Amino acid sequence: MEHLRAVLDEKFACYNCKEFIKNDPISFPHSFTRREDVEIAALLASTIAWGNRKMILSSGRKMFCDIMHSAPYDYVMSGEWERLDDRINIHRTFFASDFKYICRGLRNIFSKHGTIETLFLGCSVWDGIENLRREMADANGGVVTRHISNPIAQKGKPASACKRLHMMLRWLCRKDGVVDLGIWQGVSQAELMIPLDVHVARTARLLGIVTRKQNDRRTVEELTAQLRKLSPDDPVKYDFALFGVGEAGDCFIDGIINNTK
Repeated sequence: MEHLRAVLDEKFACYNCKEFIKNDPISFPHSFTRREDVEIAALLASTIAWGNRKMILSSGRKMFCDIMHSAPYDYVMSGEWERLDDRINIHRTFFASDFKYICRGLRNIFSKHGTIETLFLGCSVWDGIENLRREMADANGGVVTRHISNPIAQKGKPASACKRLHMMLRWLCRKDGVVDLGIWQGVSQAELMIPLDVHVARTARLLGIVTRKQNDRRTVEELTAQLRKLSPDDPVKYDFALFGVGEAGDCFIDGIINNTK
């Protein structure tokens, strides 16, 4: 366990650096200073954060610069998005109709609460995600969207890992002042959950940190619980580390395993 902690801490230090920001979707919330702009940019940038990274950054520039005129909060509250053609493609399967859904939900949230953070106060991060999902649906005639993942198990379908939303929470809540912005004061970084993408999950399984095969909520909770043993106050810092170990390749992973036996 100590050898694993040392390796993960080393990779964390390597990847948790300012240089990381420019080629990551977190660069979009970093480009704003107004709290409301940062929150909206964090939600939207994390929403399209799947697939090729260069494509994500290109799609983000289209969304924030070309469509929102580099003023996310003003754009959302103005209702200008209602004039968009629903068929405009923004990123892969994320179209203008999906973008308008989220803008409508955000206008509702900011009008009622003044900040997205309110939805996450006094509850678990999973309940906060469910609050966000409900507020979005309420603003859209009760319709839910696949782009806001469901943290609750449905009949025949496990609870989602909510990877992109946990990434947004990492951005907004971690307070080390390097990559993550940490602008929310009411949500403890100790309570955050690991953003579980396929690469992080694969690396964690190869290292023996988790055993479950599914990439769902239960696996997120299992992995985060193990990482919390290594860093009780900041378990999701190891998101950087697992990403870095995965980048290093299987030979590097084999070396870690051999040294921990």
